[in-house]
Amino acid sequence: MMAGCPVHALRAKLKESGLRPTRQRMALGLLLFAKGDRHLTAEKLYEEAQELRVPVSLATVYNGLHVFTEAGLLREVAVDGSKVYYDTNVTDHHHFLVEGTNALIDIPALSIDRTVVPDLPEGMEIAAIDVVVRLRPKKQPKN
Repeated sequence: MMAGCPVHALRAKLKESGLRPTRQRMALGLLLFAKGDRHLTAEKLYEEAQELRVPVSLATVYNGLHVFTEAGLLREVAVDGSKVYYDTNVTDHHHFLVEGTNALIDIPALSIDRTVVPDLPEGMEIAAIDVVVRLRPKKQPKN
């Protein structure tokens, strides 16, 4: 996405998604997308903005992430119902969650057998399948 001039590429990406490239969206977008595919929380993005002296509030970060997600530029990954990560990789894939560090690692979609799903309630269809596989270090055997 960020080949060539990152600012021009981001401006084009926002316009293609139907978003006005405001100053705050451009600043957040550069923080989000300039480092390639990654997973981060609103709080982590806010910390990065503060470190780089980008003048945004935490509320603005949340609003920007919501707008980017609605436009299809980000994907929300809910963990434990209370923690939400934003994924810059919007392709079809799943995640490993490393317990203790809360790091997310991508799993290619083809690695998960999605043909085995329960019968759906009448009148319903699958919108998406999101798999989060929780990992922890193996326990070492006691001597």
